[in-house]
Amino acid sequence: MSAARDRSDDAVPGGRVLLEGPDIHRALTRIAHELLEANKGPAGLLLLGVPTRGVPLARRLAQRLLEVEGTVVPTGSLDVTMYRDDLRRHPTRALLPTELPPEGLDDKVVVLVDDVLCSGRTIRAALDALSDLGRPRAVRLAVLVDRGHRELPIRADHVGKNLPTSAAERVSVLLAESDGRDAVVLSAPAAGGGA
Repeated sequence: MSAARDRSDDAVPGGRVLLEGPDIHRALTRIAHELLEANKGPAGLLLLGVPTRGVPLARRLAQRLLEVEGTVVPTGSLDVTMYRDDLRRHPTRALLPTELPPEGLDDKVVVLVDDVLCSGRTIRAALDALSDLGRPRAVRLAVLVDRGHRELPIRADHVGKNLPTSAAERVSVLLAESDGRDAVVLSAPAAGGGA
């Protein structure tokens, strides 16, 4: 099988694979280098993954940083469930753990890591959650996919792939840790759906 095959051949039920494991690996490696350049090294960095898929992505980024710099960058998770502005519409949500390193986040450069950036509402919730936990020196945002459609003035500092989509399309990130494989899948709107 050719490594340069057409991605349209990678159709999955209800969607088309746009990124595969090697693409995701390269994107995370590039983000790791960008983080190091922006921060002038790994000192003071703290990676916080936004559940669910932001957590394994943060761990992978920490591994890339270790490979490049030989320094362990603290990693944790930040559950934003209780800070979301759509709880009235979707009140039943599983609470996931917020795990911070023992030294906390005060005076750290906190890098929020998420899989897909769309409206910006999840990141707004993450910023609110951070303010209850401490006072970082700075907050940066790293996402695997930015698909546009912002509803709030939020932008990512580090993006693996900008992926223009229609509002009706769905972008799904699959990761080996939870899904058994790495892929980014674009699902078209249902027949008769909006554009």
